[in-house]
Amino acid sequence: MIQQDANKTLEILYQDEYLVAVNKPCGYLVHRSPIARDAEYIVLQILRDQIGKHVYPIHRIDRKTSGVLLFALDSDTNRIVGKDFAEHKVIKNYTAIVRGWIEKSGVVDYALTNDSGKTQDAITKYKRLSRFEIDLPLGKFQTSRYSEVSVTPQTGRMHQIRKHMNHLRHPILGDRPHGCSKQNRLWKGSFDLTDMMLHAKSLEITHPHNYSKLLIEAPYFSEYKRVMSILKGGNSAL
Repeated sequence: MIQQDANKTLEILYQDEYLVAVNKPCGYLVHRSPIARDAEYIVLQILRDQIGKHVYPIHRIDRKTSGVLLFALDSDTNRIVGKDFAEHKVIKNYTAIVRGWIEKSGVVDYALTNDSGKTQDAITKYKRLSRFEIDLPLGKFQTSRYSEVSVTPQTGRMHQIRKHMNHLRHPILGDRPHGCSKQNRLWKGSFDLTDMMLHAKSLEITHPHNYSKLLIEAPYFSEYKRVMSILKGGNSAL
């Protein structure tokens, strides 16, 4: 389900003369890409038209991921904040809904191989927020278990959170191809769910010009809230 307003406007979370942050819907590309020529909604173009200014994407989040996305309004700001991202000075926090009851907290230190075949160190911290058990049969099991987790990547590898959750055998609900195909089919058939349940919840940076701490937070979209409502309708335990 592509989540968007009829007039294709984006929710602006923060804006000043140097920066603008939006709440990116699931299914929107940050910018055009030759590997996703089918994309209809491009955040860079929509935002540029919406605010009437040229924008520079400082970082990226997956097409299937919703949440905080930050742009610069000039090349110098783009360079300064981009350097902070590259040096891991930016605190990124995500929330996700995963299969099973994950441990209360942990650190995943598991190297990942990118599309060019290069293996890179990758570290992700996580903390369980809540866990659920609902009456949703699958195979020999009469119920299904899920967890909501807070995730903070320490490195910025492609699909890092998705791959690390799958490595823990707690794949993100709705993730394709790194998730669980059985769970994805179950939720699509039972609840018409096609979106991935990974949300870039917050971003904390040092402002590039006044040097204050800037925390930008993104509210959940309707589909994430709908899934949480379904899960809360079952038996939950902390």
